[in-house]
Amino acid sequence: MRRSAAPLLLVSALLSLAGCKSPCRELSDRLCECVESFQRDSCIQLAAERERNIEPTAEDLQLCEQKLQTCNLSANDRSTCDILQTEKGKEDCGLAR
Repeated sequence: MRRSAAPLLLVSALLSLAGCKSPCRELSDRLCECVESFQRDSCIQLAAERERNIEPTAEDLQLCEQKLQTCNLSANDRSTCDILQTEKGKEDCGLAR
C-alpha cells in the first residue's frame, strides 16, 4: 500500500506546483476581476503573456507579495473594485505612481 501511494503523492505535489502562480500574476488576476466582463479574458490573457515574456525579479515578487496583502479586491464582491478609484486603493494595489 505504501509503495503505490508514493507515486500518487509525487504526482499530486507536482501538479499542485504546476498550478502555482507568482505573486505578481495573482495580483494581475485580482486586478483583472475589476475590468468589465467582456474585457476580463483579454486582461487575464495579457497578464499571462507578459508573465511568459518578462521574468519578474526577486524584488518585483516581494513587492507583489506585499501588494497582495493590502489589495483587498474580491472576485465575489465587485463593489470592492471601487477602492481602485481612490489614491489609497491605487497605492494598496500597486497602481499608484
